[in-house]
Amino acid sequence: MTQKIHYKDAGVDIDAANDAKERIKRLARSTFTANVMTEIGSFGGMFRADFTALKNPVLVSSADGVGTKLRVAFMTGVHNTVGYDLVGHCVNDILVQGARPLFFLDYIASGKLVPEIVEQIIEGLARGCREALCPLIGGETAEMPGFYADGEYDIAGFIVGVVDRDEVIDGTRITPGDALIGLPSVGLHTNGYSLARKLLFDVARHTPQTFLDELGCTVGEELLKPHRSYLKALDGLIGKGIIKGLVHITGGGLLENIPRILPKGTAVKINAGSWPVLPVYQLMARVGNVPSREMYRTFNMGIGMVVVVSLSDVHRLLAHLDEAGEAHYDIGRVVEGVQDVTIS
Repeated sequence: MTQKIHYKDAGVDIDAANDAKERIKRLARSTFTANVMTEIGSFGGMFRADFTALKNPVLVSSADGVGTKLRVAFMTGVHNTVGYDLVGHCVNDILVQGARPLFFLDYIASGKLVPEIVEQIIEGLARGCREALCPLIGGETAEMPGFYADGEYDIAGFIVGVVDRDEVIDGTRITPGDALIGLPSVGLHTNGYSLARKLLFDVARHTPQTFLDELGCTVGEELLKPHRSYLKALDGLIGKGIIKGLVHITGGGLLENIPRILPKGTAVKINAGSWPVLPVYQLMARVGNVPSREMYRTFNMGIGMVVVVSLSDVHRLLAHLDEAGEAHYDIGRVVEGVQDVTIS
């Protein structure tokens, strides 16, 4: 008699997938607003857009992942932070153009779907969405045996936001003499983890459980610090005409991200030492004898967002940030040049 083969024999557990989806539904509902028209599980997420307050609405979208920071989650068994990181990263990526979030979609793929781990991932993701007032309206959970190793997964996010065309922030108004105000990160955010893991785990021989006095926490805790969103800190300034440019300091660090918004004929000079570089960066540079330029083009070095404003508007920006309880540092100036960054 021919043996009966089921999908589960190939490594895909439909019952576990259904369990995970029910957990996702509960958490996703906590992010819903009155604009969400469908339940999680529909073929497509429906969102009722209301643009009556905007003269000429422009949709802004972005997709991203968490990168090899996931490896630290696998090593520590802590999975409720990476989803939060994903939302923060995506929110910042559309914020730099002046857009506020409308809705979010997620993608989770694993070799073996474990409902409890999926729930932890979505818990962090939902927390980030609630903070950004950005409903999680759908996504995909894929079980792919033989593609991912046991205990591993990948996550990605897709965000859609909106901005009035007259309020788009694109850097075209930036001129020599403008000030750069840096807003602090709380850690590596989601970039440079391949180098960070090599330095801290391979070279220094630390483990995620190693406690280091100079960090004030374990290595694992340091590397899992959240990728923060700057939406709340800047929300009251968006659309006011004060901000000339915003730069989310992600992969490429300060050296490669700032030029992305500079108009022709301008460059940036950053004053080294004008903000407190986080101890984790000092540790990694020392452990691997990493050149300063390599650090600045790989990591955010403690600055997660850069705001470009005219000198005449600096006081208004700083007053807003002070009222919001947001730390800030005057880190440099726009100068004449060829769209590059100098740190000295």
